[in-house]
Amino acid sequence: MSLPPDFTLLQVVPELETGGAEQSTIDVAQAVVRAGGVALVATRGGRMAARLEADGGRLAQMPVQTKNPLTMLGNAARLVSLIRQENVSIVHARSRAPAFSALWAAHVTDTPFIATYHGVYKAQSGLKRWYNAVMTRGDLVIANSDYTREHVIAEHKVDPARLVTIPRGVDLARFDPTFTPPARVDALRAAWGIADGDHRTRILLAGRLTRIKGHLTIVNAARRLAAHGRRDFLILFAGDDQGRTGYAAELQAAIDASGLADSIKIVGHCDDMPAAYLLADLAILPTTVPESFGRAAVEPQAMGRPVIASNHGGVTETILDGVTGWLVAVDDAAAWADAIAAAIDLGPTKRQEMGEVGKKRARQLYSAEAMCAQTLAAYERVLEARA
Repeated sequence: MSLPPDFTLLQVVPELETGGAEQSTIDVAQAVVRAGGVALVATRGGRMAARLEADGGRLAQMPVQTKNPLTMLGNAARLVSLIRQENVSIVHARSRAPAFSALWAAHVTDTPFIATYHGVYKAQSGLKRWYNAVMTRGDLVIANSDYTREHVIAEHKVDPARLVTIPRGVDLARFDPTFTPPARVDALRAAWGIADGDHRTRILLAGRLTRIKGHLTIVNAARRLAAHGRRDFLILFAGDDQGRTGYAAELQAAIDASGLADSIKIVGHCDDMPAAYLLADLAILPTTVPESFGRAAVEPQAMGRPVIASNHGGVTETILDGVTGWLVAVDDAAAWADAIAAAIDLGPTKRQEMGEVGKKRARQLYSAEAMCAQTLAAYERVLEARA
């Protein structure tokens, strides 16, 4: 993908800690650099900032994660200065609070503004709907799934011509079982305290420790399985609590009270997710609210692992029920217990066959390269329309 000469992209994202929006920011920055452009990211910072800079991107550190009106006004002024200093070609916002500052700065400097609608935001009042609509006020809106696109059109009455669907991509060079050596899987097994001779079916829930990810549904499902005499599973909760120590403590207490301390482990943040998926036999996404896309449903499929997920949101596009995984009723512990039992009873050979179908499909539809190419094409479209 070619870009105009002297192309400079400014992406604005609250933090670079972890998550789908953050990973997309890193991927697109890398693609812009590879295409000969300059990639700036205005953000508070975070553990992924080092990767941004290693890929040739540049960090513009400022408190864009804030919702404080005075600080947001200060961020707008800082962004105006940055846009003028770096001769920014396009401003791309990836979250609502920083989008206000970014949109104002783009208007002041007459710079094209794009926003990616990364989530289906709730709006229980006119004020909240107005707040959410900041993501639709630019030259172009990017939706990360058809599910999100339909929501944006219905909620904000956006002209479909100003809206494009670009599914999130997965780094298929990173999420490739061929390039994930057994030593990395062994190291993770040891770090998580899983014995070599432990042959229980390993089930991975990858996601930050927050209530909407559905951990408690799985604890309740596991309790049902144990009540029926099943102990042939090991469930791994891999994710950062991001300061939500109260929820993490509640989760551990629920595990202990159910007598499941040997069957469910909270293993914390994981830096080697490809190895984590290979260590697991299947992945689960029991989200209680719809994921707009759900990268954590695509990554394990790319690694050849079937996925069980809540039957709502973007995952209904990325998982083929009964073919690459299973879709289960939301927040229904009994249904989840049945689905987990069925996946275990299917056996390793049949699960591997499902995993191979999922891997092939993920590589066809959800590569980071395809996502980046479509995003850069959207940039070109906006620049041509402005010209």
